[in-house]
Amino acid sequence: MANSLRQCCDDFLQHLRVERRYSPRTLDSYCRTLSQFCEWAEQHQLAQLDDVLNVHIEQWLAAQHRKGKKPRTLAQQMSTLRSLFLYGVKQQWLDVDPTQGVTTPKVNRPLPKNFDVDQVNQLLQAASDDPLGARDVAMMEVLYGGGLRVSELTALNIADVDFDSGVATVTGKGSKMRLAPLGQAAVRAIERWLPFRNGLAPADEPALFVSKQGRRISERSVQGRLAKAGIEQGINAKVHPHKLRHSFATHMLESSGDLRAVQELLGHANLSTTQVYTHLDFQHLAKVYDQAHPRAKRTKVKGQGGDDNSDSNERQGDV
Repeated sequence: MANSLRQCCDDFLQHLRVERRYSPRTLDSYCRTLSQFCEWAEQHQLAQLDDVLNVHIEQWLAAQHRKGKKPRTLAQQMSTLRSLFLYGVKQQWLDVDPTQGVTTPKVNRPLPKNFDVDQVNQLLQAASDDPLGARDVAMMEVLYGGGLRVSELTALNIADVDFDSGVATVTGKGSKMRLAPLGQAAVRAIERWLPFRNGLAPADEPALFVSKQGRRISERSVQGRLAKAGIEQGINAKVHPHKLRHSFATHMLESSGDLRAVQELLGHANLSTTQVYTHLDFQHLAKVYDQAHPRAKRTKVKGQGGDDNSDSNERQGDV
């Protein structure tokens, strides 16, 4: 039986919402792509799911490219379509996935930027003798101490923190829960913040971090406060929550070399997501090598055996 393309998209989104428990932000992204694809398909008389062939997927991507969509956006859109048609095959709406064999432009994934340890220490020296200052320091300590996403930070309740063990129960992407060690510095910062918090929030407010109005703080407010703290502390780079998470991951990997442990601490579902930090770790190791190894840097010495191009000749011979 033929299945309406729009109805299949609606069923697929409902599956993501109810069974996969995708976040509203991710669902919005999927919904935008599927809505655009359905409009294009209808203009090309492709009303049913099984009307869509491999060539149509390629034509749609080409149309998106002509509209100026960047490779990263095209890759995200293609991922959405792959998920839709794979779901259609599993539901036996389709015999063949039309996205098979379709490629998108290669995306050069930028390495996440991070602070070095001295910059983090400088940032965490922010004043904490007033309510908002104490809160901001506590938020930064938790983001860096536990490697939390900003959404995980704002979702934290007081009851989620075990002060004796220094561990927080975190609700991550897809409503998946994990235990995140925070460290003693983060726990002490939270304890300094709590008296101020209790003076701001009503008795029935469960949130750990609240605004000056006493309500759960928003992600946008956290971003703004961290940027302000970075300027005040003279950090020569923009400070934002995810950069502290990147710093946590990089510093943990540099010290431990345990990629699996870092994966668990970050709450990554796939190890491939965590592996981006191995590139950062290698950059750190390469820098140490260049500074420490006696043969890491070969210097030309005029008049000491051979011509002045001996260094470049040696490098070419290394290929």
